[in-house]
Amino acid sequence: MADSARAEPEAGTAGAGAPPVRAPWQDTWTPTAYTRNGAVEIAYDRLAGADGDPLLLIMGLGVSRFWWPAGLAREFAGQGFAVARYDQRDAGESTRLSGGGAGNPFAAVARKRSAYTSEDMTDDAVAVLDALGWARAHVFGASLGGVIAQRVALRHPDRVLTVTSVGAMPSDVSGLAAGRYVRFGLLARLARAKYPPGREGDIQAGLAVARGVASPAYPFDEDAAREWIEREADSGPRDTAAQSRQAGASWHGPKLRELKKPVLVLHGDQDPILRVSAARATARAIAGARLVIFPGMGHELPAPVWPAIARDVRALADQAVAG
Repeated sequence: MADSARAEPEAGTAGAGAPPVRAPWQDTWTPTAYTRNGAVEIAYDRLAGADGDPLLLIMGLGVSRFWWPAGLAREFAGQGFAVARYDQRDAGESTRLSGGGAGNPFAAVARKRSAYTSEDMTDDAVAVLDALGWARAHVFGASLGGVIAQRVALRHPDRVLTVTSVGAMPSDVSGLAAGRYVRFGLLARLARAKYPPGREGDIQAGLAVARGVASPAYPFDEDAAREWIEREADSGPRDTAAQSRQAGASWHGPKLRELKKPVLVLHGDQDPILRVSAARATARAIAGARLVIFPGMGHELPAPVWPAIARDVRALADQAVAG
């Protein structure tokens, strides 16, 4: 989900003897910090200057935490949240593993063996909470991150206050059964695409993903996406082995119906990757879950919906306090 906010200028210098001029985005997030879950090192940071109720952002398949729109994070801060984000294992600046990657995320979902489990991935999130000193937090996950957010609440209910799941399928659906919710057209086109090696190829792949998941009802800001993707070039969009390990991480935990936290399920009715039925099934499985379908939204969070999403997450948090 690329940041569709207006591009911010790069850092430069103010002249001889003057301190370097820092671009605004450099002060948006705190410097990268690391924590560990066993042998895996997890990278994370926080929205600078934001205090309030803890809110942990969990990004989707293969891509780094840098794909979270800074504008959305600022909307959350305006609603009284302290915002943190992290890279899941096999993404961004966290540990990249080896083995178990089929090179095809579709095939990995159907496999019975995996390089690690989804329980391991939920424990990564808890390791970040520990490092932040957060006893409990609201969790907000997008795509695969939404599935992990659901599973964190199921495996570690004492650490979670509320769950917001965006553009995700039900967390207890796995294997071939997940296929009923998937739109394979865009995924197949992205899988067939070829890019040059190195940074330029990473940029081209990132732009292809950003264009592909964009929302039909909202203008796609090519310049802003290019500025952001070039600034934080990420190999994730074309690292199919890492994607396969993430997608194939098996889950042995509780069924979704056992999730007893306040839950918000968000989905775009023009999502090119997951059908709206995935969101409906998720909300139906959880007692009291609220479902919001955004007209014209794809598999991203376009800037015009940020204020509404932040207000909905605030209302969910207030519901948890009242309950």
